[in-house]
Amino acid sequence: MKQNKKVLIITYYWPPSGAIGVHRCLKFAKYLKKYGWEPVIYTAKNAQYPYLDDSNFKHIPEGITILKKKILEPFNLFKFISGRKKEAVLTNPVQVRDKKQKFIDKLSIWIRGNFFIPDARFLWIKPSVRFLSKYLSENNVDAILSDGPPHTNTVIACQLSKKHNIPWLADFQDPWTQVDYYKEFMLTKFADRRHRRMEQEAFKTAKKMTIASPTWKKDLESIGAKNVDVIFWGYDEDDFENLHSEKKDNFIISHAGLFGHDRNSTELFKAVKDLKCENKLFAEKLKIKLAGPIDYSVKQSVTNAGLDENTEYLGSIPRNDALQLTLDSSLLLIPLNKADNAPGRIPGKLFEQMRSKVRILCLGPKGSDVENILKETKTGQSFEYSDYEGMKKYILNLFQYFIENKPYPESESIEVYSVKNQVKKLAGYLEEILNL
Repeated sequence: MKQNKKVLIITYYWPPSGAIGVHRCLKFAKYLKKYGWEPVIYTAKNAQYPYLDDSNFKHIPEGITILKKKILEPFNLFKFISGRKKEAVLTNPVQVRDKKQKFIDKLSIWIRGNFFIPDARFLWIKPSVRFLSKYLSENNVDAILSDGPPHTNTVIACQLSKKHNIPWLADFQDPWTQVDYYKEFMLTKFADRRHRRMEQEAFKTAKKMTIASPTWKKDLESIGAKNVDVIFWGYDEDDFENLHSEKKDNFIISHAGLFGHDRNSTELFKAVKDLKCENKLFAEKLKIKLAGPIDYSVKQSVTNAGLDENTEYLGSIPRNDALQLTLDSSLLLIPLNKADNAPGRIPGKLFEQMRSKVRILCLGPKGSDVENILKETKTGQSFEYSDYEGMKKYILNLFQYFIENKPYPESESIEVYSVKNQVKKLAGYLEEILNL
């Protein structure tokens, strides 16, 4: 029997971490063995994840090696200084704000960008390299795979690859210096140079890079990255096991995940408000359900549109509940952030939304990767944030399907976006770097 090759996967996010970020490496590990690769996981021993979800443990393959090393994180100190409770969930203050942003939050953003390089987990780099160097001197590993952000993972992998001459595939959920919130860190010239120097070192050292969208692939290549390919997030059929769509008594418009100030759409809520005023049945059946961190400006837009009585803020909910909400909805929102790199932003939840067969309304620039995928699969439509008439017409059209109790037209070719098919590609890329 042919023995699987081994790949060391360096990831900060691992169960019991919740939210979408954990699922990239978790699903890589889950399916790589199917394609001839044995994953060896390296992760943080005492990580302070903002959200926990024990249901993710079921996806860990039996018998794999999981290595852990303690990490020193600054979040408890920040909570103490800012007057937050120790058990409080920390959302990203760059993207989700209180109505009046505290001075300590602004200061933390500046400190994060200028002193915590590449990110707030940077104190994990040296002990991890020492720990893994010892492991690699005693155990054979054929390749290294890292996932960033946090780009602490990227730096650890870069140093190990150089030290031990092991081929490395650098995967990116989000870019590094090209990420939308990079400009929000108020970087000094020194800090900016250091971020970019570390990024370029990673580009030179990695045998191959993968990233979550075609546009971001081109963006990385524009600043010197070589041999870049795309691994989409994908959907995992196992996540939908035992979940079924309930009969829809209400026309539910939903969003699960971060809804930051850079995703706020007054025109969307205005369109919904006007449909409510013009159509009595729409007003009776309308429900808006928003789960996850919500910026105060989004809530203000809901209030200004007179939609408070129709809107429910669910807070952070378990993944299974989020998937059930997706299945039970009539319309799913995908608001892309208003940023230079928005054309390449493909939220991980897009693929689960496509799998749900519920129609999707994307807010974002024309020609975005999300728009192209929606057109290809016939799973929804994308509108610019200012396109009031287009959104209103689309929502009304979907409401007609709802009141006539008709299923939406069949989607097409979503199977290519399954996690299994994406990991199959990844396994091929790992084979590729062995021969470079």
